[in-house]
Amino acid sequence: MKFQSLASGSKGNCSIVISDNTKIIIDLGISHLQLKRKLEKNKLKVDDFAAILITHCHNDHIKGLSSTLKHNKINVYAPVDMIKELSELIPKERIVAIPVEYNIGDFDINYIKTSHDADYSVGYILTCNNKSIVYVTDTGYINRKYFKRIKGKEIYLIESNHDEEMLMNGPYPYYLKQRVISDKGHLSNETTAKYLKELVGDKTKYVFLAHLSEKNNTPTLAMAATEQKLKEINKDDIEIIIANQEEESPFVEV
Repeated sequence: MKFQSLASGSKGNCSIVISDNTKIIIDLGISHLQLKRKLEKNKLKVDDFAAILITHCHNDHIKGLSSTLKHNKINVYAPVDMIKELSELIPKERIVAIPVEYNIGDFDINYIKTSHDADYSVGYILTCNNKSIVYVTDTGYINRKYFKRIKGKEIYLIESNHDEEMLMNGPYPYYLKQRVISDKGHLSNETTAKYLKELVGDKTKYVFLAHLSEKNNTPTLAMAATEQKLKEINKDDIEIIIANQEEESPFVEV
């Protein structure tokens, strides 16, 4: 199984997961042209992909859907509770409603409910050949009832949105600061690091820190928070990768 973040941040989010026989896009918050250009770097094209999975319907996760569906045969897959909102943006016949446990080609797909100020939002666990990626972005917290399902996986992509001190001392108006730190907002560096300290295991190879705020965070601060927590449990051999807004991440394989 291979994974790459194509873009991550408030301007647009998109990642790809690839097995021998199945390719899946997670979120499409970049333009169709950007997607094509980024895929071409790996000699891929959109019609190679079996599905687009959506975490939630905020613009930075879906803005490329309409144009991509017009130019390609690929369909969108999402939880049934997201279908109404999606169908206001794209043709309903191009949307496949999925239950909590579903299969697309080589991948077993499982989702967990996240806590964000969207009508409905989820994180995904994708498993192929007994190896998994946990993909959790845009959430104010991760419900502990899901920890057993997401613990000890090979790859994690989890948002590390803001440094709390930078946020509170930064330029955002008060109401926006309160939104970010609320239970329906975003995870801070410190909270993400604490979660990862509990979640990573002996099989974990890669941690992607995603959705970093341009105004309220830096890659150095995000990296340092997670490095410190993983060091405390002697897991400093795990590779930590910052998912960037403009540049694609390395392609990792497990």
